[in-house]
Amino acid sequence: MNSTIAQLKSQFQNALVAAFGEDFANTDPLLVPTSNPKFGDFQSNVAMSLAKPLGQAPRAIAEQIVQHLALADMCEPPAIAGPGFINLTLKTSYLEDQLTRMQTDPRLGVEQTKNPQRVIVDFSSPNIAKEMHVGHLRSTIIGDCIARILEFEGHDVLRLNHVGDWGTQFGMLITYLREVAPEALTTADAIDLGDLVAFYKKAKQRFDEDAAFREASRLEVVKLQSGDEESRHAWQLLCDQSRREFQVIYDLLDIHVTERGESFYNPLLSDVVADLEKLGLLQEDQGAKCVFLEGFTNKEGKPLPLIVQKSDGGYNYATTDLAALRYRIQQDHANRIIYVTDAGQANHFAQVFQVARRAGWLPNEVDVVHVPFGLVQGEDGKKLKTRSGETVRLRDLLDEAVDRARADLEARIQEEGRQETPEFINHVAQVVGISAVKYADLSQNRTSNYIFSFDKMLALQGNTAPYMLYAYVRVQGISRKGQIDFEQLGAEARIVLQEDSEFVLARHLLQLDEIVDQVGQDLFPNRLCQYLFELSQKFNQFYDRCPVLQAAEPFRTSRLALCDLTARTLKLGLSLLGIPTLERM
Repeated sequence: MNSTIAQLKSQFQNALVAAFGEDFANTDPLLVPTSNPKFGDFQSNVAMSLAKPLGQAPRAIAEQIVQHLALADMCEPPAIAGPGFINLTLKTSYLEDQLTRMQTDPRLGVEQTKNPQRVIVDFSSPNIAKEMHVGHLRSTIIGDCIARILEFEGHDVLRLNHVGDWGTQFGMLITYLREVAPEALTTADAIDLGDLVAFYKKAKQRFDEDAAFREASRLEVVKLQSGDEESRHAWQLLCDQSRREFQVIYDLLDIHVTERGESFYNPLLSDVVADLEKLGLLQEDQGAKCVFLEGFTNKEGKPLPLIVQKSDGGYNYATTDLAALRYRIQQDHANRIIYVTDAGQANHFAQVFQVARRAGWLPNEVDVVHVPFGLVQGEDGKKLKTRSGETVRLRDLLDEAVDRARADLEARIQEEGRQETPEFINHVAQVVGISAVKYADLSQNRTSNYIFSFDKMLALQGNTAPYMLYAYVRVQGISRKGQIDFEQLGAEARIVLQEDSEFVLARHLLQLDEIVDQVGQDLFPNRLCQYLFELSQKFNQFYDRCPVLQAAEPFRTSRLALCDLTARTLKLGLSLLGIPTLERM
């Protein structure tokens, strides 16, 4: 189903060519939904933008465009307002037909892309031997949502978890464990991840203070990187231990991701350096091999170097990221690569992409995108930490959200005098708690910092997951009360629009395909959240003003169909955010 706005844009472009010639074939008609319903449904401001190039008054331009618009099937006759705005009102018959078609489509009018791409989404990326903390929350949730939307659009998506599983920290940790807990290096699950994290902190302290320990750790890294069997076995055990703990969190969040850590690219790093050397891009600076960057300068105005091999012969993040980028293009055949990391890494990726382009590894037709996000802050506006100043463990944060959701639910059950089973309470608490955390994150513009507040995210009112879930539950309540099987309504249920609130809801429902397409392009999930929030609001207004089960036919069946279409749209939209629905709350 071609979106309404896409059809209107196509008609405008035909009219522009008919009125002013082929030079205007690609002119953007500047078509937007109107802010006030009294001006219709859509408004085009293109006449104003063409006044200078055409040397005519905007109103005269608007009149010429309107003469060539073939919109009789979709719209009432266009109206010209003010200096040259073109206002369009969709016909009731058009809205009803579109809704009926949407109702019989399992994808609710969202077409699959005609140009599927191989897309890699790089997200989450925790470090081995460290617990996932609140800093991993945003990358994990935003990355998963982007992957879900692109998969739904029909792209071939590879979800990659670029875990930190290589480097100096392993030499340090293995050296320390050999002294204090040697069994951890030979036996699976000899210690849990919490202990491993504590050992890691002590190892880091020793590394910073003790030169002999530092040297032993460095030698351990050399052994590990050269393939020493004992070191590799110890490393593998540590990775497996962390991986199992990460999986607990991914299962809680219903997130699927393919691990491909830094170690995967380790055999490719020397080729990266050798090939940059052959291309004449490498220069030596204080013993390190670097590529001097264009457009990045130090305080003195001299070009900054991107180090790809350190003076001691070791490699760093930039080398690994260059190897990963090259592998993803040459071996994975990616057309689009999306990196979901905090905003602080924007320069790093800009530099890596520049070097890859200059080396010819990143062709113009491959789209590489850094998707930056801001910090999660506490209610004091500072970086979210525990009372003792530690970074908040992600598992603790999710558990607390579920506990609070359970307490809220139990209080409501008691207040309403309901009887519910422990299984029902646990299931609803789990869905509401985890969904509240996800939705609170996704509903923010990702480039901004946001304040983490359990009270706000668990509220039944406002732009929250519980509010969306409650709107969905409300429709299921209508189904139970009237003993309606929505699936039996089928294509026979003709939608007939009569009341203002029905028209408002109908127009909003028909914007779903446009919103999904927009998020798939610009990668801002908060736009989908805003759409779903407004849908819930518009549905609640319709429900309050229009009787459903008590209405006379054909309005009863029509309104039931509108309720069902709203619930299905909410369910689909929430699933793209990684949020399941509930039949009852």
